[in-house]
Amino acid sequence: MSLMTRIAGALGFEHRAKYSTDPYWGNFEALRAGPVNPKTAQSVSSVYACVNAISETTASLPLILFRRNGEDRDRATDHPLYSVLHDQANEQQTALEFREWMQACVLLRGNAFAKIVRGYDGQVRELLPLSPDRVTVLRVGDGIGYDYTDQKGTVHRLLAGEVLHLRHRAGDDGVLGVSPIAAAREVIGLAIAEREHGTAAFTNGTRLSGILKMPGYLNDSQRTSLRNSWNSQHAGAANHGKTAILEQGADYQTVSMTLEDAEWIAARQFSVEEVARLFRVPPTVIGDLRHGNYSNSVEMARQFVTMTLRRHLVAWEQAISKQLLTDAGRRLYFAEHQVEGLLRGDAVNRADFYQKGITAGWLLPSEARRLENLPTIEGIDNAKRTEATPPADA
Repeated sequence: MSLMTRIAGALGFEHRAKYSTDPYWGNFEALRAGPVNPKTAQSVSSVYACVNAISETTASLPLILFRRNGEDRDRATDHPLYSVLHDQANEQQTALEFREWMQACVLLRGNAFAKIVRGYDGQVRELLPLSPDRVTVLRVGDGIGYDYTDQKGTVHRLLAGEVLHLRHRAGDDGVLGVSPIAAAREVIGLAIAEREHGTAAFTNGTRLSGILKMPGYLNDSQRTSLRNSWNSQHAGAANHGKTAILEQGADYQTVSMTLEDAEWIAARQFSVEEVARLFRVPPTVIGDLRHGNYSNSVEMARQFVTMTLRRHLVAWEQAISKQLLTDAGRRLYFAEHQVEGLLRGDAVNRADFYQKGITAGWLLPSEARRLENLPTIEGIDNAKRTEATPPADA
Protein backbone atom coordinates (compact mmCIF):
# COMPACT_ATOMS: atom_id res chain seq x y z
CA MET A 1 0.00 0.00 0.00
CA SER A 2 1.41 3.38 -1.00
CA LEU A 3 1.93 6.30 1.38
CA MET A 4 -0.76 8.38 -0.34
CA THR A 5 -3.24 5.50 -0.07
CA ARG A 6 -2.61 5.18 3.67
CA ILE A 7 -3.01 8.95 4.17
CA ALA A 8 -6.28 8.95 2.20
CA GLY A 9 -7.56 6.04 4.29
CA ALA A 10 -6.69 7.81 7.54
CA LEU A 11 -8.63 10.88 6.38
CA GLY A 12 -11.69 8.76 5.56
CA PHE A 13 -11.39 8.73 1.77
CA GLU A 14 -12.11 5.50 -0.04
CA HIS A 15 -10.01 4.43 -3.00
CA ARG A 16 -11.89 2.56 -5.67
CA ALA A 17 -10.46 0.82 -8.67
CA LYS A 18 -11.34 2.35 -12.03
CA TYR A 19 -12.10 -1.04 -13.52
CA SER A 20 -13.33 -4.15 -11.79
CA THR A 21 -11.11 -7.20 -12.04
CA ASP A 22 -14.11 -9.50 -11.67
CA PRO A 23 -14.89 -10.84 -15.19
CA TYR A 24 -18.60 -11.02 -14.37
CA TRP A 25 -18.91 -7.28 -13.82
CA GLY A 26 -16.63 -6.61 -16.74
CA ASN A 27 -19.37 -7.79 -19.06
CA PHE A 28 -21.50 -4.82 -18.03
CA GLU A 29 -18.90 -2.17 -18.91
CA ALA A 30 -20.74 -1.64 -22.22
CA LEU A 31 -23.75 -0.32 -20.33
CA ARG A 32 -21.73 2.79 -19.50
CA ALA A 33 -22.68 5.00 -22.45
CA GLY A 34 -20.01 7.23 -23.89
CA PRO A 35 -20.48 10.80 -25.08
CA VAL A 36 -23.66 11.54 -27.04
CA ASN A 37 -23.03 13.76 -30.05
CA PRO A 38 -24.21 13.83 -33.68
CA LYS A 39 -21.56 11.30 -34.73
CA THR A 40 -22.26 8.74 -32.00
CA ALA A 41 -26.02 9.28 -32.26
CA GLN A 42 -25.99 8.36 -35.95
CA SER A 43 -24.39 5.03 -35.06
CA VAL A 44 -27.80 4.07 -33.65
CA SER A 45 -29.76 2.67 -36.57
CA SER A 46 -33.10 4.14 -35.49
CA VAL A 47 -31.60 7.65 -35.19
CA TYR A 48 -29.96 7.34 -38.60
CA ALA A 49 -33.22 6.06 -40.11
CA CYS A 50 -35.27 8.93 -38.62
CA VAL A 51 -32.82 11.57 -39.82
CA ASN A 52 -32.71 10.00 -43.27
CA ALA A 53 -36.49 9.68 -43.52
CA ILE A 54 -37.05 13.36 -42.73
CA SER A 55 -34.09 14.87 -44.59
CA GLU A 56 -34.37 12.74 -47.72
CA THR A 57 -38.13 13.22 -48.03
CA THR A 58 -37.89 16.95 -47.40
CA ALA A 59 -35.10 17.36 -49.95
CA SER A 60 -36.78 15.23 -52.62
CA LEU A 61 -40.06 17.17 -52.54
CA PRO A 62 -40.26 19.77 -55.32
CA LEU A 63 -39.65 23.24 -53.84
CA ILE A 64 -41.18 25.73 -56.26
CA LEU A 65 -40.92 29.51 -56.36
CA PHE A 66 -44.30 30.91 -57.44
CA ARG A 67 -45.32 34.33 -58.74
CA ARG A 68 -48.68 35.68 -57.60
CA ASN A 69 -51.04 36.39 -60.48
CA GLY A 70 -54.23 37.77 -59.01
CA GLU A 71 -56.10 34.84 -57.51
CA ASP A 72 -53.88 32.40 -59.41
CA ARG A 73 -50.17 31.66 -59.32
CA ASP A 74 -47.51 30.80 -61.87
CA ARG A 75 -44.10 29.19 -61.62
CA ALA A 76 -41.43 31.90 -61.53
CA THR A 77 -38.98 29.97 -63.70
CA ASP A 78 -37.31 33.21 -64.87
CA HIS A 79 -36.37 34.23 -61.33
CA PRO A 80 -32.73 33.43 -60.32
CA LEU A 81 -33.86 31.96 -56.98
CA TYR A 82 -36.01 29.37 -58.78
CA SER A 83 -33.02 27.42 -60.11
CA VAL A 84 -31.16 27.72 -56.78
CA LEU A 85 -34.05 26.07 -54.91
CA HIS A 86 -35.13 23.65 -57.62
CA ASP A 87 -32.02 22.70 -59.60
CA GLN A 88 -28.58 23.63 -58.26
CA ALA A 89 -27.78 25.40 -54.98
CA ASN A 90 -24.09 25.98 -55.73
CA GLU A 91 -21.31 24.71 -57.97
CA GLN A 92 -20.69 21.61 -55.81
CA GLN A 93 -24.21 20.64 -54.78
CA THR A 94 -27.53 20.07 -56.45
CA ALA A 95 -30.60 21.51 -54.79
CA LEU A 96 -31.49 18.09 -53.38
CA GLU A 97 -28.03 17.49 -51.91
CA PHE A 98 -27.92 20.95 -50.34
CA ARG A 99 -31.38 20.74 -48.79
CA GLU A 100 -30.76 17.21 -47.52
CA TRP A 101 -27.52 18.32 -45.83
CA MET A 102 -29.18 21.38 -44.27
CA GLN A 103 -32.12 19.37 -42.95
CA ALA A 104 -29.84 16.73 -41.45
CA CYS A 105 -27.89 19.48 -39.67
CA VAL A 106 -31.13 20.81 -38.19
CA LEU A 107 -32.05 17.37 -36.85
CA LEU A 108 -28.59 16.42 -35.56
CA ARG A 109 -27.24 19.78 -34.40
CA GLY A 110 -30.33 21.95 -34.03
CA ASN A 111 -29.11 24.55 -36.55
CA ALA A 112 -28.13 24.78 -40.21
CA PHE A 113 -26.33 27.69 -41.85
CA ALA A 114 -25.67 28.69 -45.46
CA LYS A 115 -23.92 31.76 -46.83
CA ILE A 116 -26.09 33.75 -49.23
CA VAL A 117 -24.26 34.82 -52.41
CA ARG A 118 -26.07 37.59 -54.29
CA GLY A 119 -25.52 38.96 -57.77
CA TYR A 120 -25.11 42.54 -58.89
CA ASP A 121 -28.91 42.91 -58.92
CA GLY A 122 -29.26 41.77 -55.32
CA GLN A 123 -30.84 38.44 -56.27
CA VAL A 124 -29.63 35.15 -54.75
CA ARG A 125 -27.25 33.26 -57.03
CA GLU A 126 -25.82 30.61 -54.68
CA LEU A 127 -26.25 29.11 -51.22
CA LEU A 128 -22.98 27.85 -49.71
CA PRO A 129 -23.24 25.43 -46.76
CA LEU A 130 -21.48 26.40 -43.51
CA SER A 131 -20.58 23.74 -40.96
CA PRO A 132 -22.57 24.42 -37.76
CA ASP A 133 -19.51 23.44 -35.70
CA ARG A 134 -17.62 26.40 -37.21
CA VAL A 135 -20.35 29.02 -36.75
CA THR A 136 -20.78 31.25 -33.69
CA VAL A 137 -23.98 33.30 -33.35
CA LEU A 138 -23.49 36.77 -31.86
CA ARG A 139 -25.75 39.51 -30.61
CA VAL A 140 -25.08 42.63 -32.70
CA GLY A 141 -27.10 45.52 -31.32
CA ASP A 142 -30.77 44.60 -31.70
CA GLY A 143 -29.96 41.93 -34.27
CA ILE A 144 -27.63 38.97 -34.65
CA GLY A 145 -24.45 38.23 -36.57
CA TYR A 146 -22.45 35.15 -37.43
CA ASP A 147 -18.75 34.42 -37.08
CA TYR A 148 -17.61 31.64 -39.40
CA THR A 149 -14.15 30.08 -39.00
CA ASP A 150 -12.90 28.54 -42.22
CA GLN A 151 -10.51 25.60 -42.48
CA LYS A 152 -7.48 27.93 -42.41
CA GLY A 153 -8.59 29.42 -39.08
CA THR A 154 -9.70 32.76 -40.55
CA VAL A 155 -12.81 34.23 -38.95
CA HIS A 156 -15.40 35.80 -41.26
CA ARG A 157 -18.08 38.10 -39.84
CA LEU A 158 -21.44 37.72 -41.60
CA LEU A 159 -24.57 39.78 -41.01
CA ALA A 160 -28.05 38.33 -40.61
CA GLY A 161 -28.95 39.16 -44.21
CA GLU A 162 -25.97 37.16 -45.48
CA VAL A 163 -26.88 33.84 -43.83
CA LEU A 164 -29.74 31.43 -44.34
CA HIS A 165 -30.35 30.10 -40.83
CA LEU A 166 -32.65 27.13 -40.23
CA ARG A 167 -33.23 26.02 -36.66
CA HIS A 168 -35.06 23.35 -34.74
CA ARG A 169 -37.24 24.48 -31.87
CA ALA A 170 -35.35 27.41 -30.34
CA GLY A 171 -33.82 27.18 -26.89
CA ASP A 172 -33.99 29.64 -24.02
CA ASP A 173 -32.26 32.42 -25.97
CA GLY A 174 -34.76 32.22 -28.82
CA VAL A 175 -31.94 32.31 -31.38
CA LEU A 176 -30.25 28.91 -31.48
CA GLY A 177 -32.20 25.74 -32.08
CA VAL A 178 -31.98 22.66 -29.86
CA SER A 179 -31.77 19.30 -31.62
CA PRO A 180 -33.78 16.28 -30.45
CA ILE A 181 -30.47 14.60 -29.62
CA ALA A 182 -29.46 17.39 -27.24
CA ALA A 183 -32.94 17.63 -25.73
CA ALA A 184 -33.16 13.90 -24.94
CA ARG A 185 -29.52 12.93 -24.57
CA GLU A 186 -30.29 10.13 -22.09
CA VAL A 187 -32.60 8.36 -24.55
CA ILE A 188 -29.90 8.27 -27.23
CA GLY A 189 -27.26 7.34 -24.63
CA LEU A 190 -29.30 4.35 -23.52
CA ALA A 191 -29.72 3.16 -27.10
CA ILE A 192 -25.96 3.45 -27.62
CA ALA A 193 -25.29 1.53 -24.40
CA GLU A 194 -27.67 -1.27 -25.41
CA ARG A 195 -26.00 -1.58 -28.80
CA GLU A 196 -22.51 -1.67 -27.28
CA HIS A 197 -23.65 -4.23 -24.72
CA GLY A 198 -24.92 -6.47 -27.50
CA THR A 199 -21.70 -6.00 -29.46
CA ALA A 200 -19.60 -6.98 -26.45
CA ALA A 201 -21.78 -9.99 -25.69
CA PHE A 202 -21.69 -11.31 -29.25
CA THR A 203 -17.94 -10.74 -29.42
CA ASN A 204 -17.68 -13.15 -26.51
CA GLY A 205 -19.80 -15.75 -28.28
CA THR A 206 -23.16 -14.45 -26.97
CA ARG A 207 -22.26 -15.96 -23.60
CA LEU A 208 -21.29 -13.92 -20.60
CA SER A 209 -18.44 -14.96 -18.33
CA GLY A 210 -18.40 -18.09 -16.21
CA ILE A 211 -16.21 -19.79 -13.61
CA LEU A 212 -13.84 -22.72 -14.00
CA LYS A 213 -13.67 -24.62 -10.70
CA MET A 214 -10.61 -26.73 -10.01
CA PRO A 215 -10.32 -29.30 -7.17
CA GLY A 216 -6.89 -28.10 -6.14
CA TYR A 217 -4.97 -24.85 -5.67
CA LEU A 218 -3.47 -23.13 -8.74
CA ASN A 219 -0.60 -20.71 -8.61
CA ASP A 220 -0.49 -17.50 -10.68
CA SER A 221 1.27 -19.10 -13.61
CA GLN A 222 -1.18 -22.01 -13.77
CA ARG A 223 -4.21 -19.70 -13.57
CA THR A 224 -2.88 -17.52 -16.38
CA SER A 225 -2.11 -20.52 -18.57
CA LEU A 226 -5.56 -22.04 -17.95
CA ARG A 227 -7.35 -18.76 -18.68
CA ASN A 228 -5.45 -18.18 -21.91
CA SER A 229 -6.03 -21.74 -23.06
CA TRP A 230 -9.75 -21.53 -22.34
CA ASN A 231 -10.17 -18.16 -24.07
CA SER A 232 -8.27 -19.25 -27.15
CA GLN A 233 -10.43 -22.35 -27.61
CA HIS A 234 -13.87 -21.23 -26.45
CA ALA A 235 -14.16 -17.41 -26.45
CA GLY A 236 -15.37 -15.39 -29.44
CA ALA A 237 -17.96 -15.95 -32.15
CA ALA A 238 -15.62 -18.22 -34.14
CA ASN A 239 -15.57 -20.71 -31.26
CA HIS A 240 -19.28 -20.56 -30.51
CA GLY A 241 -20.88 -24.00 -30.18
CA LYS A 242 -17.65 -25.93 -29.70
CA THR A 243 -17.55 -28.71 -27.12
CA ALA A 244 -15.38 -28.02 -24.10
CA ILE A 245 -13.20 -30.81 -22.69
CA LEU A 246 -12.53 -30.48 -18.96
CA GLU A 247 -9.62 -32.28 -17.35
CA GLN A 248 -8.41 -33.04 -13.83
CA GLY A 249 -11.81 -32.59 -12.21
CA ALA A 250 -12.46 -29.11 -13.63
CA ASP A 251 -16.03 -27.85 -13.55
CA TYR A 252 -17.50 -24.91 -15.52
CA GLN A 253 -20.37 -22.86 -14.11
CA THR A 254 -22.15 -19.94 -15.78
CA VAL A 255 -22.59 -17.07 -13.36
CA SER A 256 -24.34 -14.51 -15.51
CA MET A 257 -27.59 -13.94 -17.36
CA THR A 258 -28.15 -14.74 -21.00
CA LEU A 259 -29.30 -12.07 -23.40
CA GLU A 260 -32.82 -13.49 -23.32
CA ASP A 261 -32.93 -13.37 -19.51
CA ALA A 262 -31.91 -9.72 -19.56
CA GLU A 263 -34.62 -9.03 -22.19
CA TRP A 264 -32.04 -7.29 -24.29
CA ILE A 265 -34.02 -7.68 -27.49
CA ALA A 266 -37.14 -6.18 -25.91
CA ALA A 267 -35.09 -3.25 -24.64
CA ARG A 268 -33.68 -2.66 -28.11
CA GLN A 269 -37.19 -2.66 -29.59
CA PHE A 270 -38.35 -0.17 -26.98
CA SER A 271 -35.40 2.08 -27.84
CA VAL A 272 -36.57 2.12 -31.48
CA GLU A 273 -39.98 3.33 -30.34
CA GLU A 274 -38.40 5.93 -28.06
CA VAL A 275 -36.23 7.35 -30.83
CA ALA A 276 -39.15 7.37 -33.29
CA ARG A 277 -41.23 9.23 -30.70
CA LEU A 278 -38.40 11.70 -30.20
CA PHE A 279 -38.28 12.61 -33.90
CA ARG A 280 -42.08 12.27 -34.28
CA VAL A 281 -41.65 9.62 -36.98
CA PRO A 282 -44.17 6.74 -37.24
CA PRO A 283 -42.30 3.47 -36.53
CA THR A 284 -43.45 1.95 -39.82
CA VAL A 285 -41.59 4.69 -41.72
CA ILE A 286 -38.24 3.53 -40.29
CA GLY A 287 -38.96 -0.17 -40.85
CA ASP A 288 -40.50 -1.17 -37.50
CA LEU A 289 -43.43 -3.23 -38.76
CA ARG A 290 -44.27 -5.11 -35.56
CA HIS A 291 -47.56 -3.23 -35.21
CA GLY A 292 -48.02 -2.34 -38.85
CA ASN A 293 -50.49 -3.57 -41.43
CA TYR A 294 -51.71 -2.25 -44.76
CA SER A 295 -54.47 -0.04 -43.41
CA ASN A 296 -52.61 1.66 -40.60
CA SER A 297 -49.37 1.92 -42.62
CA VAL A 298 -51.18 4.10 -45.16
CA GLU A 299 -52.55 6.27 -42.36
CA MET A 300 -49.12 6.50 -40.70
CA ALA A 301 -47.61 7.61 -44.00
CA ARG A 302 -50.18 10.40 -44.14
CA GLN A 303 -49.40 11.35 -40.55
CA PHE A 304 -45.71 11.42 -41.43
CA VAL A 305 -46.47 14.25 -43.87
CA THR A 306 -48.92 16.18 -41.71
CA MET A 307 -47.41 15.65 -38.24
CA THR A 308 -43.68 15.23 -38.98
CA LEU A 309 -42.73 16.91 -42.24
CA ARG A 310 -45.12 19.86 -42.15
CA ARG A 311 -43.18 21.76 -39.47
CA HIS A 312 -39.90 21.39 -41.37
CA LEU A 313 -41.47 22.31 -44.72
CA VAL A 314 -43.05 25.47 -43.31
CA ALA A 315 -39.72 26.38 -41.68
CA TRP A 316 -38.01 26.19 -45.09
CA GLU A 317 -40.73 28.24 -46.81
CA GLN A 318 -40.76 30.99 -44.18
CA ALA A 319 -36.95 31.17 -44.01
CA ILE A 320 -36.81 31.56 -47.80
CA SER A 321 -39.38 34.35 -47.68
CA LYS A 322 -37.63 36.12 -44.79
CA GLN A 323 -33.99 35.75 -45.81
CA LEU A 324 -33.82 35.16 -49.56
CA LEU A 325 -36.47 37.56 -50.89
CA THR A 326 -36.49 41.34 -50.70
CA ASP A 327 -39.41 43.32 -49.27
CA ALA A 328 -40.71 43.93 -52.77
CA GLY A 329 -40.08 40.31 -53.72
CA ARG A 330 -42.14 38.97 -50.80
CA ARG A 331 -45.20 40.81 -52.08
CA LEU A 332 -44.92 39.10 -55.45
CA TYR A 333 -43.15 35.75 -54.87
CA PHE A 334 -43.43 32.85 -52.44
CA ALA A 335 -41.94 29.35 -52.15
CA GLU A 336 -43.99 26.23 -51.55
CA HIS A 337 -43.38 22.47 -51.45
CA GLN A 338 -45.45 20.14 -53.59
CA VAL A 339 -46.68 17.41 -51.22
CA GLU A 340 -49.60 16.09 -53.26
CA GLY A 341 -47.61 13.06 -54.38
CA LEU A 342 -47.07 11.96 -50.77
CA LEU A 343 -50.68 12.48 -49.71
CA ARG A 344 -52.50 10.81 -52.56
CA GLY A 345 -53.60 7.22 -52.11
CA ASP A 346 -53.77 4.34 -54.56
CA ALA A 347 -55.18 4.58 -58.09
CA VAL A 348 -58.68 3.41 -57.14
CA ASN A 349 -59.07 5.95 -54.33
CA ARG A 350 -57.67 8.77 -56.48
CA ALA A 351 -60.06 7.97 -59.33
CA ASP A 352 -62.99 7.98 -56.92
CA PHE A 353 -61.83 11.28 -55.41
CA TYR A 354 -61.53 12.94 -58.84
CA GLN A 355 -64.89 11.60 -59.98
CA LYS A 356 -66.65 13.01 -56.93
CA GLY A 357 -64.95 16.38 -57.38
CA ILE A 358 -65.84 16.63 -61.06
CA THR A 359 -69.43 15.55 -60.42
CA ALA A 360 -69.83 18.07 -57.58
CA GLY A 361 -68.38 20.83 -59.73
CA TRP A 362 -65.43 21.92 -57.57
CA LEU A 363 -62.83 20.10 -59.73
CA LEU A 364 -62.27 20.33 -63.48
CA PRO A 365 -61.14 17.37 -65.60
CA SER A 366 -58.09 19.37 -66.70
CA GLU A 367 -57.14 19.94 -63.05
CA ALA A 368 -57.43 16.22 -62.33
CA ARG A 369 -55.15 15.46 -65.29
CA ARG A 370 -52.65 18.05 -64.06
CA LEU A 371 -52.59 16.42 -60.60
CA GLU A 372 -51.79 13.11 -62.28
CA ASN A 373 -49.05 14.69 -64.44
CA LEU A 374 -50.96 13.82 -67.61
CA PRO A 375 -50.76 15.89 -70.82
CA THR A 376 -53.35 18.59 -71.42
CA ILE A 377 -56.34 17.83 -73.64
CA GLU A 378 -57.70 20.96 -75.27
CA GLY A 379 -61.39 21.60 -74.60
CA ILE A 380 -61.81 18.76 -72.10
CA ASP A 381 -63.50 21.06 -69.59
CA ASN A 382 -66.06 22.24 -72.16
CA ALA A 383 -66.80 18.85 -73.67
CA LYS A 384 -70.38 17.72 -73.15
CA ARG A 385 -70.95 14.38 -71.59
CA THR A 386 -73.20 12.25 -73.72
CA GLU A 387 -74.74 9.04 -72.57
CA ALA A 388 -74.61 6.18 -74.98
CA THR A 389 -78.04 4.83 -75.81
CA PRO A 390 -78.50 1.20 -76.71
CA PRO A 391 -79.43 0.58 -80.34
CA ALA A 392 -83.11 -0.04 -81.07
CA ASP A 393 -84.14 -3.59 -81.64
CA ALA A 394 -84.58 -4.33 -85.28
